[in-house]
Amino acid sequence: MSELVPGGNLPLPGGSVTVRVPGPFDVSALITDDDGKVRGDADFVFYNQPSAPGARLHGDTLTVDPPRLRSGATRVTVVVSPADPETPLGRLPAPALQVTDSRGRSIARFAPPRPRQETVLLLAEIYRRGGGWKLRALGQGYADGLAGLARDFGVDVVEDATPSPSRPTPSPPPPAGSSAPSLAAVPGAPPMPTARPTMHTLSAVTTPHTPHTPHTPHTPLPDRDGFLGLANSARATAGSPPVTLDARLASAAQAHASAMAAAGRLGVEGRDGVSVYQRITGAGYVYLTVGEHLVSGPRTPAEFIAYCLRTEQPRRTLHDPAFTHAALAYATGGRSGDTYWTALWARPLTPGDLPRTAAEVVDLTNRERARAGLHPLSVDPALTTAAQAYSADMAARAFYSHTSPEGSQPWDRAAAAGSRMRAIGENIACGQRSPGEVVEGWMNSPGHRANILKRDFTHIGIGFAGDGPAGTYWTQLFGG
Repeated sequence: MSELVPGGNLPLPGGSVTVRVPGPFDVSALITDDDGKVRGDADFVFYNQPSAPGARLHGDTLTVDPPRLRSGATRVTVVVSPADPETPLGRLPAPALQVTDSRGRSIARFAPPRPRQETVLLLAEIYRRGGGWKLRALGQGYADGLAGLARDFGVDVVEDATPSPSRPTPSPPPPAGSSAPSLAAVPGAPPMPTARPTMHTLSAVTTPHTPHTPHTPHTPLPDRDGFLGLANSARATAGSPPVTLDARLASAAQAHASAMAAAGRLGVEGRDGVSVYQRITGAGYVYLTVGEHLVSGPRTPAEFIAYCLRTEQPRRTLHDPAFTHAALAYATGGRSGDTYWTALWARPLTPGDLPRTAAEVVDLTNRERARAGLHPLSVDPALTTAAQAYSADMAARAFYSHTSPEGSQPWDRAAAAGSRMRAIGENIACGQRSPGEVVEGWMNSPGHRANILKRDFTHIGIGFAGDGPAGTYWTQLFGG
């Protein structure tokens, strides 16, 4: 048996291998191609989705049969997190990875250094090299938890409440055209992987987008089922302003709930390939910030609100003062006859929002530089033009990369916009709901943080756009 250190690797025998991490941990796995990104929800193996082609999770044990992985898969990354998500890994016994072959013989053991503030730890990866497969010890942790996973692998995990002991009976559909605001994770149903938020960073030395015309006011929908009253009562208790029901959000919510019911599963993207965010803009609602909860389980809007109030993340969305409009819709379908709910919360984009949002990102970035004793960055028109155009392009053409579909790089885009800077760096992100959230995420990532705190950078441009399959798209373009 081999004792591995971080970075150590060894060839694996043919056939399946078993990976076990005993202790108070949740084990999960991410199946990726050479680019390190998952293809979709099925590539995330965890306790509520315990199997995928070639990978199966049972308790603290993951079995991987490399030849049976889906086509194109070249890597399986083994992840551990605390079984209690509120407990940092540093308060638990150090996780120890035990690997055995198909006959039960020990192959390797890996005990990484004890984590400190990290809440998620990448323990190891099983990867293809030439005609064989190898095991590499990692020991890489993320203080930003599941957001770190999202950054590197393109997935996020929505936490759920304790499952209900029995399946609730779906209530009859509401009258045609009725909807109501709500929010939630999943009472009585498993959490699902989603496609947001995620971040990338890039740094190297070497026609502004016009936002959509803001929507015209729409007549608020009547609160037929009493949901709006329940939601606004809860918001008032938290000191947040009331929201109103919006017909466009209601249309998007109903379309997405119906798509989930037809597919028989929860997901940000329906079987038709359209994301919930694209349904919102397709209905004519151009947003500055947006939130969603995709849920199965509740029987009534009152149960929906009650769940939100006793669960931390859904409660935050319910109380979020940034939202001004909301809608709720549900549909019943799938083999099990489950009821699928889509709750949408949003704030519309107005003419002054774009410059205000960019200015807030710059201010928060310069605060971080000031804490590090660095000079502030000045806003540069050419960098702003390039950053805004790139955020809009990613949203409009549904891609997410530092390299555009035509192959342009950040320094190419800066030069095309008229920049003469000699050093260019870029941070991108998608899915974050506010300047504070996106800057915090960048600062929690070593690569993004390095760009923000690079001494040689003197100027900055910010881009922001919605409408894409992952919601909001952010770009920081640095120059010096």
